Amino acid sequence: MTRVEITGIGLHPFGRFDGTSVTEMGVVAVRHALADAGIGRGGFQAAFCGAVYAGVAAGHKVLDSMGMTGMPIVDVEAGCASGGAALMLAAGAIRAGQYDTVLVYGVEKMPKGIIRSSFFEPWREQAGLAATPAYFALRAQRLMRESGVTKHHLASVVVKNRRNGVNNPDAMFRKDVTAADVLASRVVCEPLHLWMLCSPNEGAAAVVLRKGSGGGVELAAAALRSHLPGSVLGEATPMSGLATDDITPPTSLAARAAYEEAGVGPDELDVVECQDTDAARELLSYEELGLCNPGDAAKLVETGATEMTGRLPVNPSGGLLSKGEPLGASALGQVVELTRQLRGDAGPRQVEGARLALSHTVGRGANACVTIIRR
Repeated sequence: MTRVEITGIGLHPFGRFDGTSVTEMGVVAVRHALADAGIGRGGFQAAFCGAVYAGVAAGHKVLDSMGMTGMPIVDVEAGCASGGAALMLAAGAIRAGQYDTVLVYGVEKMPKGIIRSSFFEPWREQAGLAATPAYFALRAQRLMRESGVTKHHLASVVVKNRRNGVNNPDAMFRKDVTAADVLASRVVCEPLHLWMLCSPNEGAAAVVLRKGSGGGVELAAAALRSHLPGSVLGEATPMSGLATDDITPPTSLAARAAYEEAGVGPDELDVVECQDTDAARELLSYEELGLCNPGDAAKLVETGATEMTGRLPVNPSGGLLSKGEPLGASALGQVVELTRQLRGDAGPRQVEGARLALSHTVGRGANACVTIIRR
């Protein structure tokens, strides 16, 4: 199989930037990625842009403002997994021999408040049958019942990620918090407190992929999978289906495909960036990604396994709970972080000896993407 390498990365910080357009943020990320890759105008043959709320031809607007149009520019929408989906398509095009070098970027400028989506009909949202905090809370309650997770475990995830975010200059929240602080924040929907939920925000991320010959950071796998219908707690049909454990979630489908493509297993990973839309989502991701056996997520927290000093650090960037989540840029932001980790360029949040890394996002409409990179 053709080897695909990540030769350039770029990021516009995640947060709120009044007066800065989504296109301007995209330009910042793309310029950094192209400079990192050592290429300029004419240095890539195609571009794929992940975006959700950025409007028609969001990717075209970024490159048009840089005078870099003329090649195929493809906008990709898969909710929070949009950037991962764009990465998968770009890598596939290189492996097919269509291109040698491809630019992949994600941009977003989210409205404030609860994430809304045209994926759900208005009546479904009005009835509460959408991916809202109420749905996240039901999913958390189910996890607590099945896995022995408590509110203390949920608060511990927030404390860990916020602590990691202190060392990330591109994160929205950069302040240590305590479990008491987290539990003192107002309850949104039991058991989730306000600080257990990520904040929709703004930002951009970019990656340059190139047909490689070895020596750089390799994109070993990028797998996107959609949901299987019927689960009452599935992102596609929340609170409208069957209460059953027999339906494999899209994260597990994508993880299995990625592990097979890369020829590795979860026990070989050195560092992980995973979806933490809410604190319970991170713990559920441990199980769905095969990082622990079903029901053992709480044990990973209790043993400190996912801390920076643990055997498998999770979300050294601070995760979405620190960075916030600009949907189109979210998955590529994880890849930027993990590339820094594998290059040894992550500074005070560096995971020593990191050689194999996994990123994971779940998008509205139940698209899950798992990416594996290695050096």
